[in-house]
Amino acid sequence: MTAEPSTLASWTRALRKQLDALGLDSSALCREAGLDPALLDDPNARCPLSVTTRLWQLAVAASGDPALGLKTSQFVSPTTFHALGYALIASSSLREMFERIVRYHRVVSDALQLELRQVDDAYEFRFRVPPGSPTPAAEALDAFAAIYVRSCRNRLSRDFAPLLVQLQRPRPLDPEPWQAVFRAPVQFEVEESLLRFPRDAFEQRLDDGNPELAEHNEAVLRRSLEQLQAASCSERVRNFLQAQLPDGEPSAERIAQALHLSLRSLQRHLAEEGTSYEALLGDTRQALALQHMRDPRCSISEIAYLLGFSDSSSFGRAFKRWTGQTPSQYRDGLKKA
Repeated sequence: MTAEPSTLASWTRALRKQLDALGLDSSALCREAGLDPALLDDPNARCPLSVTTRLWQLAVAASGDPALGLKTSQFVSPTTFHALGYALIASSSLREMFERIVRYHRVVSDALQLELRQVDDAYEFRFRVPPGSPTPAAEALDAFAAIYVRSCRNRLSRDFAPLLVQLQRPRPLDPEPWQAVFRAPVQFEVEESLLRFPRDAFEQRLDDGNPELAEHNEAVLRRSLEQLQAASCSERVRNFLQAQLPDGEPSAERIAQALHLSLRSLQRHLAEEGTSYEALLGDTRQALALQHMRDPRCSISEIAYLLGFSDSSSFGRAFKRWTGQTPSQYRDGLKKA
């Protein structure tokens, strides 16, 4: 069973910081993308790929900057990647660091397949979209590549540069920002994205490596991976609903198809977990509604749209079933609290 790819909310928070630095309303852009800005304050929350891709698209349009991903990489720190970030800065070589990235990247995002390969006197770090999976925004992949080149410079030397950068993204009208960040030949519109690094530098022992700290964080990462792999069917359905509700209420058949299940199999899995599509739809809408209602900048009609209701009246009736109050009464109560 395959769920929609997702990423840690903290990764998306770096994009919000970039937007705020540009004087743009990152909260409004998040809501327009179907993402509750409050979700990004939860360090363990995950965002569906379709939502983050939409946010990148809106961010590029609002900023007018096709190189936004490269700049966003500056707002990423070790804490962005939780235990993985700390394991990376404790690694004893760049090779060891990238081996950990490949091994544990799903804790941060499962939108890409990663591979580290030795080729003659070089190492190639390849990243590709899994077959049949949606492609992340080109700017997100720019940020992904730039983050790891910056990580190498932070550990080894500011002068460090890859031998070659290949990106599947469309060739930009002005490639200079990419060349300035990577300081290496950059090829666009290739079959596979990769970063090629010199072998000697990659295998050089780093004085600030800390094997004990790295192992401690690896233990945390192993537990996180186990939890992700054990995600229930209901959790996957809930994630899909959160991503798709702004586009209208998805049918159970559509969700089953997205999870590569027959409708009957989906119903059986949910029944085994003591729930149903209808119950998850109602619970997800209710939880999101209460979150959105706490944001005074989010109008009731906008909330109805974000939850996939056909109109505000339908949302109002559902909200009264959940809370015993109309949306206006509930919001008035929040103001008095």
